[in-house]
Amino acid sequence: MSSQIQAEHFTSAIYGMLDETFDNVQGYFLDKGTSMFETLATISAEEASIPVGGQCATLAAQVKHVAFYLQVIEEALRTQEFKKQDWGQIWRETSAVSPDEWEAIKSELRERYDRIKTFIDETTEWSNDRLIGGVIATVVHTAYHLGEIRQALCTLKQ
Repeated sequence: MSSQIQAEHFTSAIYGMLDETFDNVQGYFLDKGTSMFETLATISAEEASIPVGGQCATLAAQVKHVAFYLQVIEEALRTQEFKKQDWGQIWRETSAVSPDEWEAIKSELRERYDRIKTFIDETTEWSNDRLIGGVIATVVHTAYHLGEIRQALCTLKQ
């Protein structure tokens, strides 16, 4: 018996978890109708512009941060260079958004997500811990921020 995971099994599992996180709940860890894009479809630009709890960032900043994270992780996975980033820039610069800006942020997130899926599709061998950890971290990191967004919505819609 081999102690290695076959690449297609890993790829299939990661696709399933990413799909659940971003698009279609399959029962891994989310409730039906609560994926990232399903959640974002319920948020207006006005709601996305409200700082969550006093000194916290807006929902728009949360989404912009996830898109930036996906951009950084994709580049790092492709190049195997993990460069220092200014993670605070988005939190400092993203506040109120117009309806067009809100749509652009959601579109950017979709584009970055699609690029991660393309990277996974192109990866035929999961040859090191950084590759595996990077795609797993994409699920974990996004799920964390999805939780923050959903929790904030509960507060905003009360």
